[in-house]
Amino acid sequence: MRFRWFSFLSVTCLAIALVPSRAIAHGSSVQYRTTQAIAIRAAFDSGEPMAEAQVTVFAPDNPTEPWLQGQTTANGEFSFIPDPARAGAWDVQVRQAGHGAIVTIPEEAIAAFSSSDGDPSAIAATLSSSSPSLSPAQIALTAAAGVWGCIGTACFFARKES
Repeated sequence: MRFRWFSFLSVTCLAIALVPSRAIAHGSSVQYRTTQAIAIRAAFDSGEPMAEAQVTVFAPDNPTEPWLQGQTTANGEFSFIPDPARAGAWDVQVRQAGHGAIVTIPEEAIAAFSSSDGDPSAIAATLSSSSPSLSPAQIALTAAAGVWGCIGTACFFARKES
């Protein structure tokens, strides 16, 4: 009887582990474009905007201390005007409820912004940063760990009481 229960549980766990399914998790994406200022648009991987997310801008000369802090709009938008006297790439971090991303705005985009006085037609820079996806090896390892856990649980409950 215990062997049947163990076999049933093992097969059930294995079947559940092998059924491909899409993870229901929020990754995030942060994009920028230059207009009269640097405009940020933050969204989850599903396309839903990161409404009222915390935004932290780091200047190139001090990447550990926030240069500017703010919040996105209900549409996940935020804009700022960088200091042209600070040369280098600017980092913008957007976070909401444990999700977020950092986008690096290269020095070339800031220089183009500064030299064109924010003329959008003179600047064609777009960058997207999103949460990394799992590699096939990581997926296989995760699935194997899940199956091993199910087998261990089944063995625990199938053991003979002494």
